[in-house]
Amino acid sequence: METATRSSPLALTVLALLHHEPLHPYGVQRLIKQWGKDQVVNVGQRASLYRTIERLHADGLIAVRKTGREQAYPERTVYELTDAGRRIARTWLRAMLVEPKQEFPQFPAALSHLAMISPAEAAELLERRADRIGQARQERTTALAAHADLPRVFHLEDEHLDAVTAAEERWLRTVVEDLRAGRLTWSPPASPDPA
Repeated sequence: METATRSSPLALTVLALLHHEPLHPYGVQRLIKQWGKDQVVNVGQRASLYRTIERLHADGLIAVRKTGREQAYPERTVYELTDAGRRIARTWLRAMLVEPKQEFPQFPAALSHLAMISPAEAAELLERRADRIGQARQERTTALAAHADLPRVFHLEDEHLDAVTAAEERWLRTVVEDLRAGRLTWSPPASPDPA
């Protein structure tokens, strides 16, 4: 599905929270903080949350469930996830889990919503990510060998990147092993994946 809304940790988090239950924007913000999602998505500015909700609504990924007014509060619009929103959330989640990106905290945000998919699918996606990281490391090593005559100071960023990606690859393979051995598990999603 084509959508004007780009994937982002905040957009995924809004869709994931609405996957849990219909909410008004203040409820989304409250849950982000209660569930500790503010550690992996930037919600420092309330306006960015409202803009994200507006874009998701304009793209048909969320819909107005009801608009109401409680006695002590201003009018509130409660949003719910649409079928298209459910599909795109899973598409974004899968892409964030598989594709190593330079934008942060995309991968940690995706990990924080891992329970949206089954442990078996998580193992497959995380293994694919580990394989891609390993392949990229090999390609970088080959490319660096062509410039081995340069002083080390010109390769420090490559050493750093290699150390970080090597550590991530080792960690991913450990998590995949734990998933496949049943040492890390959770209940499967409540509803079947429509995708």
